[in-house]
Amino acid sequence: MEKRVIVILGPTCSGKTSLSLKLAESLKSEIISADSRQVYQVLSIGTAKPTPEELQFAKHHFVDSLIPTEEFNVSKFEIEALEIIDELHKKNKIPIVVGGSGLYIKSIVEGLWNDVDTDKAFRGELLKEKEEFGNKFLYDKLVEVDSKSAETMLPQNWKRVIRALEVFHLAGKASLEFHQEHKRESDLVFHQFGLNWKREVLYHNIESRVDAMISAGLVDEVKSILKLGYSQELNSLNTVGYKEIIAHLNGEYNLERAIELIKRNTRRFAKRQMTWFRKDENIEWFDIEDKDEISMIADSIISKLYS
Repeated sequence: MEKRVIVILGPTCSGKTSLSLKLAESLKSEIISADSRQVYQVLSIGTAKPTPEELQFAKHHFVDSLIPTEEFNVSKFEIEALEIIDELHKKNKIPIVVGGSGLYIKSIVEGLWNDVDTDKAFRGELLKEKEEFGNKFLYDKLVEVDSKSAETMLPQNWKRVIRALEVFHLAGKASLEFHQEHKRESDLVFHQFGLNWKREVLYHNIESRVDAMISAGLVDEVKSILKLGYSQELNSLNTVGYKEIIAHLNGEYNLERAIELIKRNTRRFAKRQMTWFRKDENIEWFDIEDKDEISMIADSIISKLYS
C-alpha cells in the first residue's frame, strides 16, 4: 500500500490549522505540527497554538511537548517526525503534516544532511564577533558567502547563521547545496498543498490576528513566562511576538509601538515563508480569499487523494 503523507503549508495566518483539523476529522488521522515554536509549553497565544478544544479534537504531535529551556532543532524534528509517520502508517492512517516552517517540512520531504563536523575555534571567533558587533554583522557575512541559506533565516536566528557560516568554512559549500546533494531515499509519497492568499488580504488577516493576540492577553502571557524564571535570552523566546513584548516590558518602547513592530515583523516573516515555498514546484497551491473556503479545499484534497 502506498505510504502517503499530506503536507499542509503556507504563510502564517493562512488557515492551515483549520484545514488540518478538517482533514483529520475526515480521514480519522493525526496531525504532525511542523512549527518550531508551538512545540514549547506556555508559549501559546504568541505562537497561535491550536486551542485546547482543537487539541482535543485531533491528536497533535510536537505541540506542548517541551519546556522553553529545552533545545529543539530541525534534525531532532526530522528523526522523530519520521518515526511518528511510520507508526501512523502501521495503523493505516494518513499522516497530516502542517506548518509554516519551510526547513522543517523540507527535512521530512527531502531529508537534511548534517554530517559536516564542527570547528570549535572558528565557532568561538564567530561568537566573539556576535558579542562585539551584533547579530546583523554575522548575518551580513553569511549573505556574502551563502546568500541562499541567508534567505531562509533572520539575523536574530544567530545559531543557524553561525552554523551556516561554519558549514561554509569547513566544506566550502553552501548548506543548501549539501542538502540538495544528499537527499534521503524514501518510500513515502508526499502530497503537498499550499494556501495562497492575495498579499493585501493576508496582511489584513495578520493585523487582525495580532490585535486578537493582544486582546487575548499576550502581554500577560509574556509576563507569566518571565515570572516562571525563564530567561528572556532563550532561543524559544527569540521569535516574533515575544521579543517585541519583552522589549516593551524592558522599557525600550511603549505597547503601541510593540504592536506595530509585531505586525510589521509578522508581515515580513510571511513574505519570507512564501519566498521559500514558491521555489518548490511539487506544491499544489489553492488560491483562497476567505477562510470559509477551507471546507471546500479539504474536500478537494480528499478527492485528489482517492481519484
